[in-house]
Amino acid sequence: MIEILNHSQLTRARTSGALVARILQTMKRRTTVGTNLLDIDRWTRQMITEAGARSCYVDYAPSFGRGPFGHYICTAVNDAVLHGLPHDYALADGDLLTLDLALILDGVAADAAISFVVGSSRPAESVAMIDATEAALAAGIAAAGPGVRLGDVSHAIGTVLDRAGYQINVEFGGHGIGSTMHQDPHVPNTGRPGRGYRLRPGLLLALEPWVMADTSQLVTDADGWTLRSATGCRTAHTEHTIAITEDGARILTLP
Repeated sequence: MIEILNHSQLTRARTSGALVARILQTMKRRTTVGTNLLDIDRWTRQMITEAGARSCYVDYAPSFGRGPFGHYICTAVNDAVLHGLPHDYALADGDLLTLDLALILDGVAADAAISFVVGSSRPAESVAMIDATEAALAAGIAAAGPGVRLGDVSHAIGTVLDRAGYQINVEFGGHGIGSTMHQDPHVPNTGRPGRGYRLRPGLLLALEPWVMADTSQLVTDADGWTLRSATGCRTAHTEHTIAITEDGARILTLP
């Protein structure tokens, strides 16, 4: 289903997006060397509950996961890139952490992800991957607008990632979003310009470039949820929810 939101829903989407952004930035500030992933999950639960919002993850049970996710935020460390299941792990200096959060507030969902290095270390490879995903996301947003073909957005994202030297996996990518977290259309992180669905005002998209340092192949962790690089290399993932308006794309999940 491709859902087109009305004016009231778009107004509420801005509120949902602002809450997602605020929670992610709060978690980033609170995360230091020694922070446990389960604490991040607990803090996120508290903020969602206090805001009167609802997690998109706790009861989430798609075909590619093992039962309900059961947590409030995805925490992917180093070689983990997507659907990172929070567990009892204390973060170390130099760890590359991705936080991915989706919630529903007043009937409208928003979804975003950030990657950052924990502590004072700045491994060059990690920084380069984060920079590449952020640049690809910016390019995808810049390409989006009313009347634009979905392939143009995917092509803009993929061009940046390809030029940065990364292989691109198309099993998982961006997606439509609205009254539920995951909707059509699927937004792969590479594509052919001039092809695909024509974007309309009122459409929400979650764009999410992600890369792995030296592979495009994923493996599923023993927890049944966390997706890791097949080679054990590091990974990065950045995501924003955007609204297509008559004037172009508006980012709803900016800090």
